Amino acid sequence: QVQLVESGGGLVQDGGSLRLSCVASGNFFSVNGINAMGWYRQALGEQRELVAGITLDGNTEYTDPVRGRFIISRASAKNTVYLQMNSLKPEDTAVYYCGADWKSTITHTPRFWGLGTQVTVSS
Repeated sequence: QVQLVESGGGLVQDGGSLRLSCVASGNFFSVNGINAMGWYRQALGEQRELVAGITLDGNTEYTDPVRGRFIISRASAKNTVYLQMNSLKPEDTAVYYCGADWKSTITHTPRFWGLGTQVTVSS
């Protein structure tokens, strides 16, 4: 129904920046039905967690450790979401996943997932 493809991960030094992108594609009606989109991350040995989410009407949510450093945004083509990550820290190292749902509220368990992109912050 919906495929999510992430890009923009990589290796960066402590204090550096990265910008992640996620594009949704697939069945026309399924993609156009997407409302909430978000970024999630899973560090080695940890559970996957919501990093930031955004809805079509512009509501955003951030987990406390990234508030003030990360910014989630959405392209005018509503099937694209970005995560600008600034002042990166080694503890931000994780696989970052894009998630999307037809719900109008940000969810910790979206219906659709991307395959993930690795972000590694070296100290």
